[in-house]
Amino acid sequence: MVQGFPAAYRGMVVGLLGGSFDPAHDGHVHITREALRRIGLDRVWWLVSPGNPLKANPPAPMTLRMARAREKLGDDPRVVVSDLESRLGTRATVDTLRRLQALYPGVHFVWIMGADNLVQFHRWRNWRQIMARVPVAVMARPGAGLAARLSVAARAFRGARVATPDLLAHRKAPVWAFVNMPQHTASSSVIRARGEWRR
Repeated sequence: MVQGFPAAYRGMVVGLLGGSFDPAHDGHVHITREALRRIGLDRVWWLVSPGNPLKANPPAPMTLRMARAREKLGDDPRVVVSDLESRLGTRATVDTLRRLQALYPGVHFVWIMGADNLVQFHRWRNWRQIMARVPVAVMARPGAGLAARLSVAARAFRGARVATPDLLAHRKAPVWAFVNMPQHTASSSVIRARGEWRR
């Protein structure tokens, strides 16, 4: 494996949770633990992005966001906080997935996103190619359930939806599931607005 990259072996199922994590919070941890339990993942990698092209303001420095993420997670060996996108030089999710699949042959990746992200998923670059590359787990988020189910992406790929998330990992993409679970109200934007996140 490339030095500085997370370890993964042929046959493993790795969930990818991408985002700016500005800052990481208990909601991210909650989604991660639920994904591990409900999807049958071996690992989850937090992909701390250099920046989000859909957001107007740049995030806090990468080192600060990475440190906060590791602090929030504690020492769970199943979860890795990574700056892979910076190392790969990718900004768009579709490019990150393409590179990871080339670097980790035989590893089964599952993209994890909150239901609030599915609502605007059609604005992501080459979003249809993302769906075609990896299974997608859409985790329930407060207030986003109906909008997510009626979203452009959900309607476009309604025939690829499976009823339960445990069917995701070894299915051929495109395939996705909506993961109903207890919800956590934590939000990075709310934390920043309250001034609880010092950059």
